Amino acid sequence: MSQMPRNAPPASRPVRRALLGVAASLVSAASLVTHPALAVAATASPAMSPSSSPFAPPPVRDEDRVGPGDHLVVRVEHAGEGRDGMYEVYCNPVGGDHPDLAGACRAVERNTRWGSEPFAPVADGSVCTMQYGGPATAHVTGTWAGRPVEATFGRGNGCEIGRWDRFVPLLPDLSGGAAPGARTA
Repeated sequence: MSQMPRNAPPASRPVRRALLGVAASLVSAASLVTHPALAVAATASPAMSPSSSPFAPPPVRDEDRVGPGDHLVVRVEHAGEGRDGMYEVYCNPVGGDHPDLAGACRAVERNTRWGSEPFAPVADGSVCTMQYGGPATAHVTGTWAGRPVEATFGRGNGCEIGRWDRFVPLLPDLSGGAAPGARTA
């Protein structure tokens, strides 16, 4: 711990102690997020309920719900024959006309993190490789985890390609494999 400068006014010492206490509390709270067992124990105590945690998302509103389960509509264009089209995906329970319903639901679930938007675009200012993944685009709309979804995907640079690939098989695999249902020799 660093020392207060000798010429620091005496009134600043209590303020510094208070700030250090707040910082220690934030570090402790952040460590709970990385240790799920501790997070469960902490949220089970009356002192820290999930709704009072600064890391918890706001509660789901009734007007955001669209019937039972999660519903997504995926429109893929310029991905190639056997990959382009419009698909409906229902998760929890699984249903729809997507060629890999269970895989599509798993893809979205593995990208869902508490307190973050799974369909968020690549962050502004991201450093991305200058590679082109082709003209394919996808548009995903609907509801996931009780929240509205409106997301656009492309393959214009390394970050966008990586974002697309994280959602395979909700989005078609364009990494060089054959199209679903396509015949191979």
